[in-house]
Order: sequence, then structure tokens, then C-alpha cells
Amino acid sequence: MDEVGTDIQFLSPRPFMMIHRGRLSDAQLWARSNNEQIARTIKFHPTRFRGVAGLPQCSGKPIEVVFDEIDYCVNELGFVGVLLNPDPGEGLDQTPTLADPYWYPLYEKAVKMKIPLHIHSGGCCGRETYDEHFVTEESLAITSIARSDVFDRFPELNLMVSHGGGSIPYQIGRWRSNREMHKGKSESGFEFRGASEAKSAAVAGKSTLRTETFDATLKRFWFDTCIHNKKSLELLFDVVGPDRCVFGTERPGSGSGKDPVTGKAYDDLKPTIESIDWLTKDQLNGIFEKNAQRLFPLFKL
Repeated sequence: MDEVGTDIQFLSPRPFMMIHRGRLSDAQLWARSNNEQIARTIKFHPTRFRGVAGLPQCSGKPIEVVFDEIDYCVNELGFVGVLLNPDPGEGLDQTPTLADPYWYPLYEKAVKMKIPLHIHSGGCCGRETYDEHFVTEESLAITSIARSDVFDRFPELNLMVSHGGGSIPYQIGRWRSNREMHKGKSESGFEFRGASEAKSAAVAGKSTLRTETFDATLKRFWFDTCIHNKKSLELLFDVVGPDRCVFGTERPGSGSGKDPVTGKAYDDLKPTIESIDWLTKDQLNGIFEKNAQRLFPLFKL
């Protein structure tokens, strides 16, 4: 942290090791063990770390099973947010998208407790690596919510999407076109592939798609900067705005590989972001510090 200039780091469990596809009792024990280990680490270095809780999500179980862990981590351990896996089925079991009423109790609780939900998928058992699964689920999280009424129902909901929003900023033209083609049409105009999503459409009734632009909807989300590449970061800041981005890095982690040209780690992102000459001083200050303070209201220096 000192080497790369990080003052405070938010710690969470390793998402791909959270065993959400299995027995609920195992998920509960494992989440509690991880969260208490993080709490002990914070006690060792109280000025340098804060906690973001892993949740005992379990494929096939109601989302309310995670509520006790949220209460414990926020009220007893002093954590400032939670990690949300949008696919506890790990690519095999059917999981409703984040637009589905299945998730509404969690959204309501997050708003009430003033905690952001950090969207980051976990393990996967399909034909993807977990890195590929991450990007897929992050993209689906954005597009499914963007065509729903989630932000109408929960206007104060804070959702932070990992890895710069997956593929969405890169594919922004496709989603702009999609929004204009379907603007004003009812949700029932879409082909729903699962019974759960069909239920979501029925609950929505005659509600219409957003009449705002896709870009405006996209700016209701938050994004981290963990995408390892300067041109990708420039695109992210241009599409969603620097005010919706918070500094994130995986060094050490999957960004630790070194660029053979520069000899530097791909994910040593502070100097990379600082090298974007059109970012103002205030925008840089926001990315590195102020935006996180807005996103995590429970965080205190």
C-alpha cells in the first residue's frame, strides 16, 4: 500500500472462493470466518483498513438468508459495505437477474442501512474461467437493471460494478441503440427466458421502459477503475463520468502481470490515471478519495 500510495484499503473476501453453490450452513460458516478474519486485520491496522462483508448467499435460497450476516458485520464489526454475487448458481443453477423481485428485500435493506452493494460475481462451474465469468455477470447486472424499474423503486440504491462495468462502456453504442429501439415499450415486449424473469414482468405490469437515454441510466451506477489499461480507463471516464468512478486496483492480484514494454505492473493504476491529461485536479481527487466517501457513507477517516 505504501509503495503505490494507498492510504486506506477496503478489504473483502476473495469472491471466487465464497462457495455459494452448496449447503447454506457451509456458506454461513465460511462467510463468517472470512469476515471475522478481516475484522481482526482491521484491528491490527485500524488507520489503514476497512471491511466490506462477504455474504452467505446460497443458490436456491431466498436472499433474506444473508440478512443476519449483514447486521453482524455492519452493526458489530463496523463494516462499510457488502459484496454481492449476482450469480450464486455459478453458471449452472438458474439465478434470477438483479432486476428480479428476488433481490428487492436486499435492496430495501441496503438503502435503509446506507450501505452500497459491490457487484462482483464468485466462482463458476461452466465453460468460463472466473475472470470471464466476472465480466459476463457485471455486464448482465447493468443491462438487466437498466431495462427494469429497480432505480424507480429504490432511487437511493448504490450499486458499484467491478472492473469498470464489464463490457458495457466498450459496447455503449449497442445499448444506446437498444434503448432507442425499445423506448416506451412495455417489459412484456421482451422475451423472458426464465420463469423468474417472467414473474418480474408480471409484477411490473404495464410499467414502461425508461424514457431517459441509456447514458443517463448508466450514470446511476458506480464503477471501479480496475481495468488495467489506460485507453479503457479514458473510455470509462468519458462514458460514465469521473464522478461515478472510485479507485480500485488488484495489485497484488490478477493485475500483477508486468507489461513487457514498460516493465511495470499492469494494475499499478494510480500513475496511469494521473497520466490522463484531460482529467482535472478535482476529478482526480474525486476518483482517488472523494467519490468513495460519497459512495460509502458509513466510512469515517
